[in-house]
Amino acid sequence: MQIEMRNLKDDSKINKLKKKTVAFLSSHGMNPSDIDAKKYVKFFIEEMNAGLAGEEKSSLKMLPTYLTGSSIGTKTPVIALDAGGTNLRSAVVSFDADSNPVIGNTNKTSMPGTTGAASKEVFFATIADNIKDIISEGSSIGFVFSYPIEIYPDMDGRLLHFTKEVRAPEVEGEFIGKNLLEILGKKAGIKDRKIVLLNDTPAVLLSGIAAFSQRQYDSCIGLVLGTGMNACYIEKNSNILKISNSSGFPDKSCQLINVEAGNFSRGPRGKIDEIFDAGTINPGHGTFEKMFSGAYMGGLATEVIKIAAKEKLFSAAGCRILGNIQTLESKEIDIYLDFPPRSSLLGEIFNELQNEDKIILYLLLDNLIERAALLTSIVLAALLTKSCRGFNPCHPVCIIAEGSSFYKMNNFKTRVECCLKNVLAKNSFNDCRPGIYYEIKKVENSVMLGAAVAAASIA
Repeated sequence: MQIEMRNLKDDSKINKLKKKTVAFLSSHGMNPSDIDAKKYVKFFIEEMNAGLAGEEKSSLKMLPTYLTGSSIGTKTPVIALDAGGTNLRSAVVSFDADSNPVIGNTNKTSMPGTTGAASKEVFFATIADNIKDIISEGSSIGFVFSYPIEIYPDMDGRLLHFTKEVRAPEVEGEFIGKNLLEILGKKAGIKDRKIVLLNDTPAVLLSGIAAFSQRQYDSCIGLVLGTGMNACYIEKNSNILKISNSSGFPDKSCQLINVEAGNFSRGPRGKIDEIFDAGTINPGHGTFEKMFSGAYMGGLATEVIKIAAKEKLFSAAGCRILGNIQTLESKEIDIYLDFPPRSSLLGEIFNELQNEDKIILYLLLDNLIERAALLTSIVLAALLTKSCRGFNPCHPVCIIAEGSSFYKMNNFKTRVECCLKNVLAKNSFNDCRPGIYYEIKKVENSVMLGAAVAAASIA
């Protein structure tokens, strides 16, 4: 460890650099300190209500899952299946007397359609092959399908379209559960299995039910901040106007809602956000998650750095070097903020920069992370407020957070907790109600565990 004695003149110089950097960010609408978080919480809740009512103008789809999330329905083994970006994972999961999960017979194969185009028959046959040797061990199947699907009251899901470079066009528009069960009947003679389809974010929420079964929480929220961004919470059926009285669920009961939060269209976008979005492959779509999720953070940071160089925020040499920087990966931001001289694209040019340039670069990247934490807290504050739960400190709301960005961005969990506390302080959204109490938790194997909880709920 090396300790460098501070120089008061350096402190004064750093303060000047901070003011200079903040002025640049503010001029482009990118300064987190300029964001009125409570205003955007209000906007987010308005979009939530519109989505629950089925209004097409809403940017939040508010997708019903038809999962209640109340408890684990059976202790008999179930099959958990997770179709992610490149891998297809499966396992047999059982729950002991205390609802603790026991995961066994795990299997991982390539996701069909990722190594070449797959027909409908090949697609479902590949999935069936993954679980045909264990299907007899489980009474039901929980299938996390991390692609845009519309869930129906029978808990099957119809694929809207593929993302993540999966090529299987014949599968689009098909019911995933129905087709899988049909081919399992042919391959393994299975005809009586129940199946439930769900997205990865509801699965993250459900994982908390098993992981913290002995803890009395008032409600749960699932948050995913990795490559993309999404959230899920528990809503009263009486508030889901687009399915009220038509889903077979009593109005007094509740179910999980997949918010599709990354599509929020009324976020505090800055000028550089708009410039960056225009250069993506799907401009105008997912504009909120493009402000801070892992798939986009590196590209956005690169745009910020290049514009800062163009406007001569750095020294002449710094502007020349950073103005031509290659597109960063999100992890390189984390490496630089964690320990600036470390090996990465930014680390390679570190020694070429003047000290002032290094500090400004750090401040620019650090402010992007701070803004990401504030945007995350806006989503969480909206869901906490909308759920009307967590007023008893002995029974807080459990927020299960998942995703590499949430846990690897510099001091991110601490930043989110600080921002969320400030957003909820003297919360005008709750009228005269007491404060909202919550805990942010991490669950290992959350997606697979959530799939198992979903399967157990229908067994």
